[in-house]
Amino acid sequence: MPAFAPAISSVGSAPLFWGSDGKSGYAQPPVIPGHEFVGRVVALGEGAGPKYGLALGDLAVSEQIVPCGNCRFCNSGKYWMCPNGDVYGFRQRAFGAMADYVLLPRNARNYKVPDTVPAPHAAFIEPLGCSIHAVQRGNIELGDVVVIAGAGPLGLGMVAAARLKGPGLLAVIDFNDERLDVAKACGADLGLNPNNVDVVEEVLKLTDGYGCDVYIEATGHPAAVKQGLDMIRRLGTFVEFSVMREPVTVDWTIIGDLKELNIHGSHLSPYCYPIAIDMLAKGLLPMDRILTHQLPLQDFDKGIELVRKGTESIKVTLRP
Repeated sequence: MPAFAPAISSVGSAPLFWGSDGKSGYAQPPVIPGHEFVGRVVALGEGAGPKYGLALGDLAVSEQIVPCGNCRFCNSGKYWMCPNGDVYGFRQRAFGAMADYVLLPRNARNYKVPDTVPAPHAAFIEPLGCSIHAVQRGNIELGDVVVIAGAGPLGLGMVAAARLKGPGLLAVIDFNDERLDVAKACGADLGLNPNNVDVVEEVLKLTDGYGCDVYIEATGHPAAVKQGLDMIRRLGTFVEFSVMREPVTVDWTIIGDLKELNIHGSHLSPYCYPIAIDMLAKGLLPMDRILTHQLPLQDFDKGIELVRKGTESIKVTLRP
C-alpha cells in the first residue's frame, strides 16, 4: 500500500538497535525506516482481504512487529515478545514506510482505520498503542497518584490512557512548559517542570510524604530512573518504557529491601491498536496540538532535525 504520513521518532544510538562491543544490533542496514505509518490499500495478496478484513482503498495500519507465528511466545498469544519478529524499518524482511509504498508481510497484524479518523491522526496509532500498553503495565487503581516522566508523543499518549483509569492525581514531568500544557489537554491534573520546582519534593508533599503509587518513565534519560525511585512509595509500581542510550546504574537496595517495588518493563503495543483507534475516533487526544509538523517525504532530514532538537515540535509526520 502507499505509505502515508509516516511519523518520525527519536531512537538515538542505543546499542540495542545498532550494536556495540562486537555484538550485532537489531537493525539490519540497509533498510527503509519508518514503523509508525498509515496507508491506503492498493493491492492485496492471496487471502489477505478475508484474513484481515481489508479491501482496496481502505485506510489501514499495521502493528510495528511482524511475528513469526511459530515460537513459544507466538503460540501462547504473546506475539509481541517473538524473538524472531521483524519490526518495520529495522529489518530487511519488513522495510518501513518512509517510501512511496510499503509491503505488509504475510504474518503482519493489520487493521482497518475508520473514516472518522483523519489519516494524519492515524499515523499516531502506533505510538499511542505503545503508550496504552505502558499504562496497562502500571496496574493503575482508582484514586492512585500517577506520575509520568516525559511529555513527548508517547508520554502524552500515556496521559490520555492513564486518565481513563480514574487516577486520583495524574502528574506529568517535563522541561518544556508548552508540552506540559498539552499534557493537561490530554488529561493531566498537574505539570511539573524540574527547572522550576524540585519534582521529587513536590510529589512527596502532595502525598503526605509517601510518594506516588505508579511512576512511568518515558524520557529515555538515566536521571529519570533515579528520580522515579526517589518519588515512588513503598510497594509502588515502576514502569520502565524508554529505550536508553546508555546503561543505567541505580541503587537496587531501594527496589528490594527498602521499598519492595514492582518493576515492570513495557514493550510494544500488544492488543492495543483497536483501543488506540477507538480513542482517536472519540477525539480523546488534542491531535491538532500533538501533530505539530507535516512535511513532504523529501524533507525527511528537516523532520529528523526537528525531532532531534525537540524544542519546536512534538510529533512530526511525512507525506510521500
